[in-house]
Amino acid sequence: MREFNYPIFTLGDKLTPEQISFFEEYGFVHFRNFVSPEGVSQIIKAMEAVQEKWVAENVEKVNGVPIKYGFDADGSKIVQRYAFASQHHPILHEFLLDKRFELLFPLLKAEGGRVGENEKDGLVINHYVNTDKSEFTQMGWHTDAPRDIFLGKKIGPMLNVGVHLDTCTPEKGGLRLIPCTHKQSLLGLIFRKKYFVDNTPDPNEIALSSQPGDLTVHDGRLWHRVAQASIKGAESRRRVMYVPIINGEYAPKNEKSPTPFYQRFMKIVK
Repeated sequence: MREFNYPIFTLGDKLTPEQISFFEEYGFVHFRNFVSPEGVSQIIKAMEAVQEKWVAENVEKVNGVPIKYGFDADGSKIVQRYAFASQHHPILHEFLLDKRFELLFPLLKAEGGRVGENEKDGLVINHYVNTDKSEFTQMGWHTDAPRDIFLGKKIGPMLNVGVHLDTCTPEKGGLRLIPCTHKQSLLGLIFRKKYFVDNTPDPNEIALSSQPGDLTVHDGRLWHRVAQASIKGAESRRRVMYVPIINGEYAPKNEKSPTPFYQRFMKIVK
C-alpha cells in the first residue's frame, strides 16, 4: 500500500481553489466534520428503523435493486447494503436536502448537477461487519462506470459522496483508492481490474481513514475497493452512506424498474 499523507479539508460556504485542484489531480477529496455527532446519531437511528421494517417484511428489492442481508456479531439479522434508503425514512430524505451538497456540483465539471436520490441506487448505506456469518465484509475492485455501460449509455460524470458514520482505522479495512485513475483510458476503465471479484491489494492504492461525520468524494471513474477488516466482531463495524451526484437526463427508478445486469455481481460480494 502506498504511503500518501493527503490533506483533510473543511467544507466552508464554497469549495476553495486548493480543494478543487486536489480533486482534479487525484480524483478524491476528504472533508472533516461534515455531520455533527448528533446528526450521526440521528442517521444511525433512522437506518436502524428502516432495517427493522425491511427485516420484518423480508424486503428483497427496492426499485429493482437487491437488498443485501447478513448477520451481526450477536447473530441478529441485519441489512448490510441498503438502496434508496432515503425514500423510507424522513430523516434520511431531509439529509439529502442539505444545501451543502450543492457546493460539490462544480467537481462534476458539467452543467445540471443534482443529488440522485431517485436515480442509480439512490442513497446507499453499506454496513460492514466482519463475522463468520457476515455477508458483507469487503468489496472488490470496481469503478462506478458499469451503471452507464450496462444501460447502454455514454459514461457520464458522477461523484460518489461518502458520509462516514463510524471511526475507520486501517484495522477496520475500509475504502482503498488508486489516485489519478479517473484520468485513465476507456480500456483501463473496463479492463484494469476484474470487477468485484478481485480483492488483491494494489501497490498504488491508498487507505482513507475516517471519523464519524466525515465526508469523502471520489470521481466515479476512480478504481476503488473496500478492504476486509483484520479484526472481527462488533469492533469491525463500519457504516457508510453513499450519495450519487450526477447530471444529464433525469432517470428515476420505481417499484417496476428491472434489476440491472451489473447488480448480479453483488451476490458474490462477501
